[in-house]
Amino acid sequence: MTFTTEQEKFWHGAFGDDYAERCRGEAVLAARLSLWSRILRTCDSINSITEFGANIGLNLMALHQLLPQAKLYGVEINPKAAAQLSALGFVDVAQGSLLDTAPDAPSDLAFTCTVLIHINPEALATAYAQIASAAKRYAVICEYYNPTPTQITYRGHEQRLFKRDFAGEFMDAHPHFTLRDYGFAYHRDRTFPMDDFNWFLMERRQ
Repeated sequence: MTFTTEQEKFWHGAFGDDYAERCRGEAVLAARLSLWSRILRTCDSINSITEFGANIGLNLMALHQLLPQAKLYGVEINPKAAAQLSALGFVDVAQGSLLDTAPDAPSDLAFTCTVLIHINPEALATAYAQIASAAKRYAVICEYYNPTPTQITYRGHEQRLFKRDFAGEFMDAHPHFTLRDYGFAYHRDRTFPMDDFNWFLMERRQ
């Protein structure tokens, strides 16, 4: 498998393997259920969902419980995580990069969750185009927000984590999507703590 950015190589390899083992557990899944219950509360019928950067499938596990009728698709760059995702049995998995891999047909909802923060900033236009193409009606971006682009040292690594207004840039690049709802996940939530990130639900104009 050939990649065009150092970030893709990083997540395809040993660091991505370690991440898949580190981020799991019943408490994490419960927090994802709470998160997606909030995101979906204003949405109409959703029968298909695509996640870019699905990892071992915690978001898709939560969505499978909330929307058991929905067809689920996952794109995952790390082979070990993709194998675990496939083993769930209810996700159609494509192993590859967000930048060049997507399901054959768009879904009612397409999303990323703390994935764009790890994409090379020069490749974000491609990432946004992939999400837009995959989203038949709704696009969701759950990422670390900052009003101006900034780079953060990530577990001792440089150029591996970036914060910016991903959703704003997505809507600027694809103005047929408009903001429908948004919110914040907080690490000090007393019941469902998560990393401090913002989520944005956008809808394609009909």
